[in-house]
Amino acid sequence: MADTVTGPFGTDWQAWQDSWDRQQEWYMPDREERFRVMLDMVEALVGPAPRVLDLACGTGSITDRLLKRFPLASSTGLDLDPALLTIARGHFAGDDRVTFVTADLKDPGWRSALPHETYDAVLTATALHWLPSADLAVLYGQLAPLVRPGGVFMNADHMPDPATPRIDAAEHAHRHGVMDATRARLGVPDWREWWALAAADPALAEPTKARFAIYGEHADGDTPDEAWHARTLREAGFAEARAVWRSPSDALVLGLK
Repeated sequence: MADTVTGPFGTDWQAWQDSWDRQQEWYMPDREERFRVMLDMVEALVGPAPRVLDLACGTGSITDRLLKRFPLASSTGLDLDPALLTIARGHFAGDDRVTFVTADLKDPGWRSALPHETYDAVLTATALHWLPSADLAVLYGQLAPLVRPGGVFMNADHMPDPATPRIDAAEHAHRHGVMDATRARLGVPDWREWWALAAADPALAEPTKARFAIYGEHADGDTPDEAWHARTLREAGFAEARAVWRSPSDALVLGLK
């Protein structure tokens, strides 16, 4: 494949970060728009120097955009995936604004791994669909005490509307047609191909093997609609909650303490 992600000495973490972003953008062409709205709402509600928990952070895509826009911000990235955390730690090495912790969100004690008791903002994107709805409701209850009064939680993810199955089917077919055309033109690696590249890199081979031992191939949970997310956040202790951005298939739901 033309995309080279390994440098002449060790692993080129910036190239890995860029490669992950390209793979994700292939699935979600409006990915940058949801990040922009997410950070707009952070600035509007908690200001330009927030303490942020990047929940299920992956390679640190949210943290990367957060710090470029708000240089005085700080971020705690939390994830369980050893391969994506290896990239994140390499990419942000030497930046004292960033801390990464390994924790399993299904572990009732996961919050004990965090360096702070509260955060101005807890942000996550395209991650929590791995959890069944029952587990996600429990997680929302665990998140509420982590968000300071006046702080925010935001979750951007796939949130289809069960009341519009024909619209959803048409959007899905159109989106995948565009994806196929883009893939044929640009040769962007899909999910499986990207992980094959990671497994072939000497610095990521073992973390990738460990990652698949934890998660398997792709363990999708549930994708409740935005109304469920807003209702469940209010039940968890957030004062207000609603979608602040939507595409035909995805939404960004914000909970305000």
